Amino acid sequence: MQPLTSLQEPFHPYDFLAKIGEGRTITKYRKGQNVFSQGGIADSVFYIQKGKVKVTVVSEHGKEAVVAILGKDEFCGEGCLAGQPKRIASATTLTECGIMRIDKDAIVRTLRDEPEFSQMFLAHLLVRTIRVEEDLVDQLFNSSEKRLARALLLLANFGKEGRPEPIITKVSQETLAEMIGTTRSRVSFFMNKFRKLGFISYNGTIEVHSSLLSVVLNDRPEIKEKNGK
Repeated sequence: MQPLTSLQEPFHPYDFLAKIGEGRTITKYRKGQNVFSQGGIADSVFYIQKGKVKVTVVSEHGKEAVVAILGKDEFCGEGCLAGQPKRIASATTLTECGIMRIDKDAIVRTLRDEPEFSQMFLAHLLVRTIRVEEDLVDQLFNSSEKRLARALLLLANFGKEGRPEPIITKVSQETLAEMIGTTRSRVSFFMNKFRKLGFISYNGTIEVHSSLLSVVLNDRPEIKEKNGK
């Protein structure tokens, strides 16, 4: 007598994140729509299937700061898994997006039952933690010029193997200023400087060239500010 074989299909994390199922819905968003809002109930995690999302925090005095710009295959709203009852940030689409919402119970169950998904999700959290640490170092020790160069490179996905994306979605100078903690006028000054030096080009969208890495990696005399900051 032949042993019974399992009829259950093997689990593939990206198949799970591509299809509607129990506790999982997919929504198409227009540019500028809220995915979730600061202070809202934290009861789900979101997975970006396509597009870009801006994560922001607003202080008690109404000052807004951009915490992250997230893109395809990234998660947001993971704080609910750490016991956060309410959202500590807001997420807004920068482009048209396709986003999966995964109920907290559904993702907790999948993390418990599916090792492949757990490994993928852990890798995501580690990358996000490293990014936050790098952002903190960037804010503490680097000039606004270097911070802007790094932000543009990150937005263009430079350094992500297999995911070259030299052209990024139109991002306002106000958003860039909020990302790096400076003024719009400073961003405008450096964007014009980068363009004149051939590091970037833009006409509605921004094309980031690999030569922009020189701003982050080296202290080139021709791109230093006169006051050395």
